[in-house]
Amino acid sequence: MSYDTLAGRTAVVTGAASGMGEATARLLASHGVRVALLARRTERLTGLAAKIEAAGGQALAVAADVTDQASVDAAAARVRAAYGEVDLVVNAAGVMLPNPISDGRADEWRRMLDTNVAGALRVIRAWTPDLIAAAQAGRTADLVNISSIGAHIAFPNYAVYGATKAALTYLSQSLRTELGPRDVRVTNIEPGLTDTELGGHIDNVELAGLLDGMFEALTGLTADDIADLIAYTTSRARHVNLRQAIVLPTRQA
Repeated sequence: MSYDTLAGRTAVVTGAASGMGEATARLLASHGVRVALLARRTERLTGLAAKIEAAGGQALAVAADVTDQASVDAAAARVRAAYGEVDLVVNAAGVMLPNPISDGRADEWRRMLDTNVAGALRVIRAWTPDLIAAAQAGRTADLVNISSIGAHIAFPNYAVYGATKAALTYLSQSLRTELGPRDVRVTNIEPGLTDTELGGHIDNVELAGLLDGMFEALTGLTADDIADLIAYTTSRARHVNLRQAIVLPTRQA
């Protein structure tokens, strides 16, 4: 698949320290995109930026916490100072902390809501003006939100996580009514079982074991699979918006 049309674009990828965010940043950079890498883990970002540059790409490591508006705004200022206007934003930061709702883990609920929903909104707030300006100048402009199949299919003990992803899916749908008429594309991607660090966040031994069993039975997707879908989506002609993509392992579909 040729992604030549991506060359020369400028992207912000959140959650770039691992998983889908890291894979997406690597792939975009390999096709000539200047990539700003956003996440909290500075050492991981610095290492990724060095690898991208060693491979001939351009990358900027920017430590940022999407749960903090001041941190996101400071990151936006730094990216603009280094790269100018951004025309591609990938919201890949997220946390998955499943537990029975009866456990009342309000700390986990707040963390998921603040990262998966409010965090995405903070990033959108910071870079929507760039996307609109890029589109007005006749360039391709993309906002990509990574949701989950959990937005549609209920899984026991994943109620709050699924609710955050349903909110992100609906947000993407609504944003298309605002940004589409301004030539900014909004794409919502809903992966199924995918091998990332999210599973490592689970502190419930039984649920962690069930997830491991699903990988054995279903042969999950890789982060590179999702990155490839994002590159394909954002490399289409600017008048084409692939608005929604549900991507599942064949055995899960």
